Amino acid sequence: MASSSLVFRLHDRGPELVRKVLLERGWKEYDGGEQEEEDWNLYWRASAFRSSDYHNLLPWQRLNHHPKTVGITRKDCLVRNLRRMRATFRSSLYHFSPAAFILPNDHTRFLSEYTRRRQTGGWSAYWICKPVDLSQGRGIFIFEDYKDLIYDSSVVIQRYISNPLLISGYKFDLRIYVCVKNFHPLTIYMHQEGLVRFATDKYNLSSLDNLYAHLTNTSINKLGPFYTTNKERVGQGCKWAMNKFRCFLRSQGINELLLWQKINNIVTLTLLSIAPSVPSSPNCVELFGFDVLIDSKFKPWLLEVNSSPALTLDCQVDVTVKKGLISDLIDLMNYRSIDSLRERAYRKQLPRYHASQTSRFSTPVATFKELKSQKTSGSRATLNASQHKLDVKLVIQELHKLTCQLASGCSQSDKTRRREEGDGKKDEGVRTSDGEEDFESLLWGPKDPPLLSQCFPSS
Repeated sequence: MASSSLVFRLHDRGPELVRKVLLERGWKEYDGGEQEEEDWNLYWRASAFRSSDYHNLLPWQRLNHHPKTVGITRKDCLVRNLRRMRATFRSSLYHFSPAAFILPNDHTRFLSEYTRRRQTGGWSAYWICKPVDLSQGRGIFIFEDYKDLIYDSSVVIQRYISNPLLISGYKFDLRIYVCVKNFHPLTIYMHQEGLVRFATDKYNLSSLDNLYAHLTNTSINKLGPFYTTNKERVGQGCKWAMNKFRCFLRSQGINELLLWQKINNIVTLTLLSIAPSVPSSPNCVELFGFDVLIDSKFKPWLLEVNSSPALTLDCQVDVTVKKGLISDLIDLMNYRSIDSLRERAYRKQLPRYHASQTSRFSTPVATFKELKSQKTSGSRATLNASQHKLDVKLVIQELHKLTCQLASGCSQSDKTRRREEGDGKKDEGVRTSDGEEDFESLLWGPKDPPLLSQCFPSS
């Protein structure tokens, strides 16, 4: 017999944050000893699901991973897919990932590129080596001289961005949380909050072996000697919430709209590299963690994509950001009508069609067009991607056009003047410059849109 409450199922008893958020919202945890095998609404696990898990899904059930997304979440697969997209579309928009090589297969190509850059000298001569199947900074090292390259498994060698933007001398990157609700149509949400992850020792190219100065992984830096010290401007620990970073950008007079649009481009273009090959799975949703580094010229670079971004709570910033993130993600699933279906199926023994066999029981997927009036994230380019048939080339053209419009028509002085003179007009939905209306609903930095939970009023 199905219970009246929504039921969640966690693989290997974790993550604890998901359990806590769902229990606080009135959900019940699945108990295999008392409930039937299929009596659950959400199954959450860190690792990938089996093909049979997707095939056997019932209409009221959701999984927290889409099938076949390893094409961007494994380092070597990401390199191959972005390389293919650059070669196919010849778009400058795809120049957001540093030159990369998969060793040992690309050894000759890497050696040629290494020699060429070595001859030119300067900041381009540094490289970072990453094992393809490890996470949390394990096995990573930085080198300048080829003789220091030692590896015993498949690795990705990537040009090291050696001119990062620094805050009081400390290197940092951005953890951007992205939810893909569907690949068919492609429906992407970027969460308004995120993490700014700092190295805990001051950046110094003369000490490449000092991981506390060059890597921003929390798992590494929380073990460093300066983690608990009150570092200049950064403070204690190694994290900021994204809203604090937005304040920093404003204090530096940075063109926020252009920066966030470039980050949005990175997210969209990366997902487009796998979207046509991901099977339609309307009963799945996936949270990705995009790691983006900004260089001293304010160009964002994609470092990697995480399929199960860490949900551990190491500090108060984690509590604030991640708890809100999971709560908003659950809101985005919109379970209000699904539990009654599950309950009827068990009480009345209705035929339990698999999700892959029929769509009439599935909750309709809200596209950006439907949600824009509720002030959730969206853009013209993503709307084009969300049509019945995905036209990757058209989306890339739209992103390029929108970025060029923003770069040429939205100077910092113009934004400052409009902020002072036109706040009221913005609230009324008045277009303030050509093309800008398309970005304001998407870019959470300048506009501070409401939480997703505020976009779905309770019934």
